[in-house]
Amino acid sequence: MSMNIKTGDNVLVISGKEKGKTGKVSAVYPKENKVLVDNINIVTKHRKPRSQQDKGGIVKKSAPFDASNVMVVCPVCGKATRVSHSEVGGKKVRTCKKCNASLDKEFVKASKKEVKKIKSASELKSATLKQADEVKEEKVEKKASTKSTSKAPAKKSTTSKEGSASTKKSTASTKKASK
Repeated sequence: MSMNIKTGDNVLVISGKEKGKTGKVSAVYPKENKVLVDNINIVTKHRKPRSQQDKGGIVKKSAPFDASNVMVVCPVCGKATRVSHSEVGGKKVRTCKKCNASLDKEFVKASKKEVKKIKSASELKSATLKQADEVKEEKVEKKASTKSTSKAPAKKSTTSKEGSASTKKSTASTKKASK
């Protein structure tokens, strides 16, 4: 039985008492469909001394558990992912379902470089878009400032008329109150 998990992979436990923990696979048992992950599924063994020189005691060690309880963590995107297969350079390679990066160590460096190129290209695009937005905002502000300076005297004249009208009303109301 072939397995998608190999020794040296970083994995995330998705079920069981150790759910949410990550670790490195130290051994794979494909006939039993089990994996052994460092510092996960720790069991205690009581060891009896077999001779006078041999010490007994309680020993803690990792125990293998079912491979269906773990997912491979992609080294490029850092997310737990299912494994797909593709051909790179004539070789069958395990790849990430989310970002299509290689999970095999031989091809990881090349895929990381590709992702960096894509990220840098997208950053350049976003930077140019931000600069274009800033230029548009500056143009809008300049237009608004020129319009507000040309309309400013007109606003002052309307406020002065309104202000005089309100003072006339207030004086008329005080005259009525005094009568």
